[in-house]
Amino acid sequence: MAAKKYVAYVGSYTYTGKAKGITIFDVDVKKGTFTYREEVEVSNPSDMITSVDKKILYCISDLGVISYKILEDGGLQKMNTRSIQGMRGHHLSVDFGNRFLFVSGYHDGKLTVIKLREDGYLGPVIDGVYHKGLGSIAERGSRPHITCSKPTPDGKFVLAADPGIDQVSIYRFTGKPGELRQVDAIRCQRQTSPYFMTFSKDNRFLYLMYDYNNSIDVFAYSVAPSGMPLFEKIQTVCSTGNNKPGSLSAATCLKFTPDDSYVFCGSAGDNSVTMFRRDAESGLLDPVFNLPISGEYPKDLYIFPDGKHMVVGNHESGTLTFFSIDYEKGLLIMSSNEIPVSQVNTIEIVPLG
Repeated sequence: MAAKKYVAYVGSYTYTGKAKGITIFDVDVKKGTFTYREEVEVSNPSDMITSVDKKILYCISDLGVISYKILEDGGLQKMNTRSIQGMRGHHLSVDFGNRFLFVSGYHDGKLTVIKLREDGYLGPVIDGVYHKGLGSIAERGSRPHITCSKPTPDGKFVLAADPGIDQVSIYRFTGKPGELRQVDAIRCQRQTSPYFMTFSKDNRFLYLMYDYNNSIDVFAYSVAPSGMPLFEKIQTVCSTGNNKPGSLSAATCLKFTPDDSYVFCGSAGDNSVTMFRRDAESGLLDPVFNLPISGEYPKDLYIFPDGKHMVVGNHESGTLTFFSIDYEKGLLIMSSNEIPVSQVNTIEIVPLG
């Protein structure tokens, strides 16, 4: 049986003049090779995300958000652009029905909601809210910075992680213009910096990563009789496993294997990836290994659908490093030479056909 083919989209900052925006690679998983195909000009893509059906790529740019149709051969065809009526975004997410796009604003602390058309085109901005308040981390200017926003599985609420004000804000969301309203918050310890979060595929657990104190909180998620979301913290683990993180270490990215059995967390400073075994019933994490990723500042990582291969985007060293994962021995095996890509921010990989 022929190996499945993939195409990779790698987003890079363009202000240095060393990259045009999105670099497209053809991927040979078996050989661990990324073959350069072309570059698409986009100004400073901080983040990218594909639609639920993997047919559309949404990308942040200085202009707002751009949508691209993913062609059968993996090429990109620009569809349209939508201004977010604020500063350049930081993070993108879509709801499970692919009806809305949520844009997190680091620079201005704004959460923006864009309506998506059935054909994948970007519709109008239907809502937006600015965070307010003061935080505990002087390096962040002690002001709002939204780094990640995610809808709850039922689509009735939106969570917005803000390391600038030490909390995850919870908004009621109806999908109707102007009805985004904060109703609660997950209040985090001072100087922890809640940075990124994701739900397990069974929708029973929320995993919240803190970059400042290098930890991951696990919350049991449920819905109260009143309809409000409930989050009960059940575990806190060090993002570098059993190791005590160094003062210059910072958790950067968090990804699950396709079957949700393992969780990978990247860390800058010590430039490593930690693998956790995840118990499906309890949701708890158990560290397996913490290993170097042969690059500097692993800003993003991607686990392939087979669960056996991983690519890491190293922002500072300007490289992609490709590994096979040996779960039995607890090892990462570098599969090929590093692939040069300037200031990697984000990676999306799509199977062809």
